[in-house]
Amino acid sequence: MKGYARSSRRDFCGHDNTRNSIFAALKRKETFATSGTRIRVRMFASWSFDPNMIGNGDWVSRAYAEGVPMGGDLPPMSSGTTAPCFVLQAVKDPDGANLDRIQIIKLWLDGGSYKEKIFDVSLSGNRHPDKNGHVSPVGNTVNLRTGGYRNSIGAAVLTTVWRDPEFDPKKAAVYYARTLEIPTPRWSTLLAIKNHLPIPKEAAATIQERAWTSPIWYTPPKT
Repeated sequence: MKGYARSSRRDFCGHDNTRNSIFAALKRKETFATSGTRIRVRMFASWSFDPNMIGNGDWVSRAYAEGVPMGGDLPPMSSGTTAPCFVLQAVKDPDGANLDRIQIIKLWLDGGSYKEKIFDVSLSGNRHPDKNGHVSPVGNTVNLRTGGYRNSIGAAVLTTVWRDPEFDPKKAAVYYARTLEIPTPRWSTLLAIKNHLPIPKEAAATIQERAWTSPIWYTPPKT
């Protein structure tokens, strides 16, 4: 697993990659990790993000000004708001696979035990969850004879604004984002192909590399 710190408040191409900036990002927990790929991912939360804000070129600056980044704590609920709103962006590894989806994983405390739910919040290929919340697979272009794959499915960039439809202001909650790539060959598959051996059956022949953000915390007001 590889870890990354969001080293400044600029865009992905203009980050200030200095020791001081990186340690500052680590201190404020504005970090993300990947399974090895070089996906880049952002997440912000607020009570009042504009659902159309990602259509503006300055949306990152606005997200910092109006909300908190990954690793932060949501401020107390604003008057007239009903649920936290998240803005997310993931960018593919420049030399790797396209992206399948962005998910938000929510954990909350319910009656002394923790619950978890996964929300698919941004999907490539014009897919949408069905009435039960299920999403069709992105597909699989891996050639198990050569070990190659094609970026003919998925997306290079995924960006979305999402509001929690099941928010309960009385329950503490934690949110983090997970980004998945389209399927690519597992290392054991590539090794078998290179050495003209059968592909091992003990594990799946393909995997979906991924990235995880630091969480954003919500704490209900004390009563």
